[in-house]
Amino acid sequence: MEQIEKSSDAQLAREIEVALPVELSRAEQLALVRSFVKDNFVDAGMCADFALHDKGDGNPHAHIMLTIRPLRPDGKWGAKCRKVYDLDSQGNRIPDGKGGWKNHREDTTDWNNRENAEKWRAAWAAYANRALEAAGRPERIDHRSYERQGIEKIPTIHMGVAASQMERRGIQTEKGNVNRQIADDNKLLKELKARITRIYNWTKEQATVEQSQDSGSLVARLYEAQAEVNRNKARSRSGKVKALQENAKLLAFLQSNGITSMQQLYEKVSAMNKDYYDLRGQIVKAERRLAVLDERLEMWTQYEKCKPVRQQLDKVKPRKREQYQQEHRSELADFESAAHFLKDLKASGEAITPKAWRAEAAKLTMQKDADYQKMRAMREEIKAVESLRKAAERLAREGQHQQRENER
Repeated sequence: MEQIEKSSDAQLAREIEVALPVELSRAEQLALVRSFVKDNFVDAGMCADFALHDKGDGNPHAHIMLTIRPLRPDGKWGAKCRKVYDLDSQGNRIPDGKGGWKNHREDTTDWNNRENAEKWRAAWAAYANRALEAAGRPERIDHRSYERQGIEKIPTIHMGVAASQMERRGIQTEKGNVNRQIADDNKLLKELKARITRIYNWTKEQATVEQSQDSGSLVARLYEAQAEVNRNKARSRSGKVKALQENAKLLAFLQSNGITSMQQLYEKVSAMNKDYYDLRGQIVKAERRLAVLDERLEMWTQYEKCKPVRQQLDKVKPRKREQYQQEHRSELADFESAAHFLKDLKASGEAITPKAWRAEAAKLTMQKDADYQKMRAMREEIKAVESLRKAAERLAREGQHQQRENER
């Protein structure tokens, strides 16, 4: 490939990285990659070179390098693209006004189509799942994003090689901190969902009991029972202060929301349940958009940082160019990857507007932080309702105990 490509900035190959299922043995992983590469790339006419990497850190993976220039039937390299003349409605060439004809370039293969990324990701999931099934393993993978799977979970960001290596050495990175925060946020969302679902079901049931038994306000009785428990548990001065604070919080929650019956408590929890799902939807939507903006800004920063190095390459004398390329291999590679990313983004109809991206990211971050504050405030309200639920369960146990005593 290096011999056939003449341009200094020509793309020599395409690389694809796949995560290997840790549940498979090394022989099974090797067979999986080999069959996937042969069926999806080699059979399509590409030359493929792959390597398995496993440092024992729970992240075995394979790097697959593919040719992007086709081979002719005679075994020689073919052209990556060809010139195609533009034609009018009658099928005639269109003059360009400069003595020539209007034309455009077309790829000689479909290997660079954007749709291939989705096709190859889906194929890898299918091959990996077949291998897991053959090995008798229950695990399965899904190539789709959380959003496409209908899972309202915040996705982590891609760490990259440099950040991953630093994290493995115990050095915290900005990307690592972002992923740790995302993990904490997902934990909070999951915790609140479980807790609010429990109290929603409980208040719905108790509201029905209150109406059917016509037993007056269960809320008042439960509050008194819980307040009594808090007072009895307090032994020290600080404990008594804490008990008073807990009772005050519970009373404030009931009074501020005008709750005097189980039906009203159920209606309040129903509203909290709706608010939770609305907030979670807003947060996940914001996080997904922020991930897109962060990637764009990262690529723009990388492009601007490495641009002077790439510009200097054009000024280097031919006999010193190879040495310069070797000395600045990393910066030149970073520039090319960022340039390709921005070029593809522009081709998709997106404008390259770093200033607008930063402004949008700042606005989304502020809104997301405000929504998380609402989530944390909701957790305090959930805690208040949970205390009433505990009081009800305790009264029920005491009633059962008293009934057994009477029977004896």
